[in-house]
Amino acid sequence: MADIPTTTGPTGAGRLGKRGHPMLSALRREQRVLWGGGFIALLVLAALFAPLIAPHDPLEQDLMLSTLPPISWPDAEPGYYLGTDDLGRDVLSRLIYGTRTALTVAVIAAGLAAVLGSLLGLAAGWFGGWTDRVISRLVDIWMAFPPVLLSVLLVAVLGSGLHSVIAAIVIIDWTRFCRVVRAETIAQGSMDYVTAARTLGFSRLQILAKEIAPNIAPVFVALLSLEMGIAVVVEAILSFVGLSVSSDTPTWGGMIAAGRQTIHHSPWVLAAPLVMLLLTVLSFNQLGNGLRRALDPVMRR
Repeated sequence: MADIPTTTGPTGAGRLGKRGHPMLSALRREQRVLWGGGFIALLVLAALFAPLIAPHDPLEQDLMLSTLPPISWPDAEPGYYLGTDDLGRDVLSRLIYGTRTALTVAVIAAGLAAVLGSLLGLAAGWFGGWTDRVISRLVDIWMAFPPVLLSVLLVAVLGSGLHSVIAAIVIIDWTRFCRVVRAETIAQGSMDYVTAARTLGFSRLQILAKEIAPNIAPVFVALLSLEMGIAVVVEAILSFVGLSVSSDTPTWGGMIAAGRQTIHHSPWVLAAPLVMLLLTVLSFNQLGNGLRRALDPVMRR
């Protein structure tokens, strides 16, 4: 009898190595993740290497160079690519250093708000009963206040400074995470896999930590990215009214406030931070929406 040739196909690990992880493949295919994440990555690099990238000292004043136009305009001065403000400070350098303040607030404030709100949302959605009633009523009361007005009031009470801005954002925006996570927890708690976990003898905390929390991670990540964009806007608003960091520290909101006074004869001072603020918020929003689609197994199909 002739021997039957046998061939061994690639193992599961080999196939996975060739195709890549489905989640990573979905992230690479999602254009919003690539564009939004790419722009945010550039901002992070600019913030980290600001002393090396910025062409001038952002605090250096020279009234002889006041309101110089950008490099492509007539009467522009070499080396001042985006022009100068009314005090002769380089707009590009202040824009780059302002990235540090914006990203610091975005990461820390959004992260703390996400942790606080998500823990409360998990507790309310999973344990229910009086825990859900107390947390839900607290969220309803807290969301009755206008967020921008409440943030201005909190910073005025706490005092100006970066720590006050972060605290105000956390105190206000934890409710957004709490409501979304609570709703997702209730929805996931009715799924068959939770019933199976109960049948296997898992405790309530084990089911919450090992089964439900990983399944709401896509929503959490997307909401966190969106919240970072909101935090950047709130910081700019507080800087605009002079309630953020000191006036010497470059911030996009402070640049907008300064540019508003000279908009008629030097519009570039106002336009540069406005464009940067718009692109940053748009990038965070696109990144959040893209991550939501890429990380959710249902939406990947």
